[in-house]
Amino acid sequence: MHVGIDATCWRNTRGYGRHARSLLGALVRLKHGDRYTFFFDSEEGAETMPQEAERALVVTRAPAAVAASAEGRRSAVDMWRMSRALSKAPCDLLLFPTVYSFVPVWTRARKVLMIHDVIAEKFPHLTFSRRSARWLWNAKVALGRRQADAVITVSAHARAGIIEHFGLAPDRVHVVGEASDPIFRVVTPPQVTPRLAELGLPGTGRNMVYLGGFGPHKNLPTLLNTLHAVASRAELADVRLIMVGEYTKEVFHTQFGDLQARVAELGLQDRVIYTGFLPDEDLVQLLNASTVLVLPSFLEGFGLPAIEAAACGCPVVATTASPLPQILGDSTLFVDPGDQTGWNDTIIRVLGTPELRARMRAGGLAAAARHSWEHAAGELHAILRKVVQG
Repeated sequence: MHVGIDATCWRNTRGYGRHARSLLGALVRLKHGDRYTFFFDSEEGAETMPQEAERALVVTRAPAAVAASAEGRRSAVDMWRMSRALSKAPCDLLLFPTVYSFVPVWTRARKVLMIHDVIAEKFPHLTFSRRSARWLWNAKVALGRRQADAVITVSAHARAGIIEHFGLAPDRVHVVGEASDPIFRVVTPPQVTPRLAELGLPGTGRNMVYLGGFGPHKNLPTLLNTLHAVASRAELADVRLIMVGEYTKEVFHTQFGDLQARVAELGLQDRVIYTGFLPDEDLVQLLNASTVLVLPSFLEGFGLPAIEAAACGCPVVATTASPLPQILGDSTLFVDPGDQTGWNDTIIRVLGTPELRARMRAGGLAAAARHSWEHAAGELHAILRKVVQG
């Protein structure tokens, strides 16, 4: 089986890129005698692609990971170049690891499209700032669904949303799970890396950590309101909120400026630290030294930061609008994203109860250990093989 892979999201620093690097790297390492060709549009990060795979550089004016932004779009010329390269490739199957970088193709090769979630469909006003961007997204997703012989998503929760929203036949939509990378592990004691020391982390107090983007669908004003409730309690005077994620070069829709203003309005400037993007080497140490990770999103297709935190022994409080209740189970506390009082009470309880955090830590470690990229790659390979065989 010869599989051509759209690897234009490889350099993305958010979830799309991490998912592609981890899952596709594990897929190639399965060594079932298959042939893989990665089609990419930027040399940046190409050195991390699996050495066992073939590579095909498609020269474009701007890489998709930069051009396909909330405020812009890929040029027609660049999309045509990638489409032409994929269409001409003598492959049995073409795999698009995310609909975000999909381009239409004209080939007899089978096609598999990964749709991670329906966040953009359920919350378009929170995902795109312009109507034209929403229209282009909807057109791209519609064409991708039409061309795909099979659709893959990351959880049963996301699969149900995709089937319901798009009206796809259930037998066309498959699930391939996610996992934390091996670097996310318990480190005793956590080390203070140069970058963390520069940020004054982890410090001597208790740290709430948020990991992800700053888009409106992440529901971060609720998190700031919870921090304000925490700050009003004398026994929690040492608690800070560490917000980890790129905010200076963000390509997706962001409300970072509004969040900064809200922090100032609530008088929380001394309680909030923005780290920007953190490499995994720094992130694993921070998660090991943190008190709780908080994920309040209006919707998550999977919620990988929660799994990464759990693998580091960090307790997690997460949104109910996700598959995390099934993945992490009783080890994690879950709150409806619209329940402000629930978020306040739950976070205050976790911060103030060491025994509860110890139980959450033990359960989270066990739950995270049940998932691996090798297992996910095996699931993906079986689906690809079935699609090729018809």
